[in-house]
Amino acid sequence: MEGDGEKIPQGDYGEPQKYDPTFKGPIHNRGCTDIICCILIVIAILGYFVVGFVAWTHGDPRKVIYPTDSRGQFCGQLGTTNEKKPFLFYFNIMKCASPMVLLEFQCPTTQICVEKCPQKFMTYLKVYQNQQDWNYYRQFCKPEFNSFGKSPPEVLRDGDCPAMITPSKPFTQRCFPAVSSKKGVIMVGNETLFDDGRGTTRNVTDLVEGAKKANVVLEARQVAMKIFEDYTVSWYWIIIALVIAMVVSLIFVVLLRFLAGIMVWVMIVMVIAVLGYGIFHCYMEYARLKGEPGSDVNLTDLGFQTDFRVYLHLRQTWLAFMIILCIMEVIIILLLIFLRKRILLAIALIKEASRAVGYIMCSLVFPLLTFLLVCLCIAYWAITAVFLSTSNEAIYKVFNETACQYAGKTCNPETFNTTNITKQCPDARCLFAFYGGESYYHKYLLFFQIYNVFMFLWLANFVIALGQVTLAGAFASYYWAFKKPDDMPAFPIFASLGRALRYHTGSLAFGSLILAIVQLIRVILEYLDHQLKSSENACAKFFLCCLKCCFWCLEKFIKFLNRNAYIMIAIYGTNFCTSARNAFLLLMRNIVRVAVVDKVTDFLLFLGKLLVVGCTGILAFFFFTHRIKIIQDTAPHLNYYWVPILTVVIGSYLIAHGFFSVYGMCVDTLFLCFLEDLERNDGSAERPYFMSTRLKKLLSKKNTGPAETK
Repeated sequence: MEGDGEKIPQGDYGEPQKYDPTFKGPIHNRGCTDIICCILIVIAILGYFVVGFVAWTHGDPRKVIYPTDSRGQFCGQLGTTNEKKPFLFYFNIMKCASPMVLLEFQCPTTQICVEKCPQKFMTYLKVYQNQQDWNYYRQFCKPEFNSFGKSPPEVLRDGDCPAMITPSKPFTQRCFPAVSSKKGVIMVGNETLFDDGRGTTRNVTDLVEGAKKANVVLEARQVAMKIFEDYTVSWYWIIIALVIAMVVSLIFVVLLRFLAGIMVWVMIVMVIAVLGYGIFHCYMEYARLKGEPGSDVNLTDLGFQTDFRVYLHLRQTWLAFMIILCIMEVIIILLLIFLRKRILLAIALIKEASRAVGYIMCSLVFPLLTFLLVCLCIAYWAITAVFLSTSNEAIYKVFNETACQYAGKTCNPETFNTTNITKQCPDARCLFAFYGGESYYHKYLLFFQIYNVFMFLWLANFVIALGQVTLAGAFASYYWAFKKPDDMPAFPIFASLGRALRYHTGSLAFGSLILAIVQLIRVILEYLDHQLKSSENACAKFFLCCLKCCFWCLEKFIKFLNRNAYIMIAIYGTNFCTSARNAFLLLMRNIVRVAVVDKVTDFLLFLGKLLVVGCTGILAFFFFTHRIKIIQDTAPHLNYYWVPILTVVIGSYLIAHGFFSVYGMCVDTLFLCFLEDLERNDGSAERPYFMSTRLKKLLSKKNTGPAETK
């Protein structure tokens, strides 16, 4: 490799590959590898199906969809007595202001399903003798309540009816006080005071406090509802934007096939121009807000706001955006200046990858299969997780207003009135608390959830590995074809996929298992970090942060090693450990090229993704913020315009990544084949190079014999 100015270090990183006259690319005569891991993943998948079956048998997603009354029955569920009663009504919502709500996640008051929320102030003591008012009030009592033979104090003591009802409005299928404000005065139903039904006049602020605690995530749900509304009015525009991103990506890939060099330089210039425009736009917004009232508020003083448009009215926000874009612009320009020579070699690799993709056009469609299989894994994991989380039984606990030794104890609502608890604690109630269980199955529910996450990671990584080894085998058959495309197999993608499934399922399972274990550890560390956020133990936080950093680096390294190991598996058919070792030693023997050329190529492909995302993102920003005057009235009116914009940006990146990942895998495969070619051959008539004429010219290499690759 003298022509490239680099020598192969020998000894520490193994001996270079020796010339083999029989080697003509991916080996066809191969055997099964890592059989133990193949058996292991089959057993694990069967176990995963068993966990899914058990979860689907015990789970009930209705617990997530419908609110639940004090008897554990669902409100509004079809085919039940509550079918026409979709709303949950609290007998005394002021009790929801109790700290018990935050501990038990359940309001300590009777809750029933009703057809509609109450619309007026009423008390039981005033309506029980008025037949017309009683007919209205009766619907908010327990369904089995019979007033015959019971005095009002006994009815209120037994909790058969609420002491009072207040004007309410439904929110997330729950009846909350209809709060309004006039001139700064909080009112419920145009009243500031109300009778609590027990002879006491109280302020409506007590109702408001109870309503806030009754739903501890009320504000978050409001944001979620607004986001959902934004999606309902903008989903078709989002799809159009994603289609545009797909068309742009496809056009870019096709143009790379014929104009790789020009397209790369155009891409570099356009990325710099897009970032430059972003800097200019941020500066103009920053200058425009100068002198505006409230624009100089500090971000830390403002804190977190659910309405993200607030941040766009601050000069500090646009200054932060401008600084970030400037840093990105400077980094890209410096990289281009110092790596300009290596960019030429990287462009040659991209040109060669373009030729390979041109000969194997179905490689552009193959990632769709990987995408569909990953979506299948995600769907199975999500459905199983929902069924597992809802497979608990209804747990009832004793709730009371006064001190009671049985408070918080589990109880049976059917036999509760016959126990000694009602005698010792007359005001005690046996109410639905949450879903749980004490059975053998419920004790291992956490283990099943962890197993569900682990199998999702393992199978998702296995599917991705299958896609990588399939593409690697196809592109390797292109490189090692001396006369392209005459020496290539008829269907390289299908041939490579067949070899991977028939011989190397175990090796793919082995590599994906290692990666899944590291990712599971990272998930556990993230959970622990979330749990320790409120902790004051600085040492534990620092230690956890170091662990997270180490495992992040380990995951990146394993992904890099696996990717190159899969290429070696596709070519030589060796087991995972041997392939990983050979790939690592080959890369270490050519560390300069690996660190520069391969990474420069990855950087150029990343710029391509950035260009697609930048173009669609800017278009979406101007459209959804009504800044395109021609179609200004066409754009939907949104609560948060960042919702569709962010969706378009993320979706565009995933689409661009799908197209460019084919190029990335092609470049990595050709790069490893290129390094092997340099070690195996010397350009003589007996040992001619398999690399293209362009690469040989760039490296000052040539075949000295009459043979010449196309």
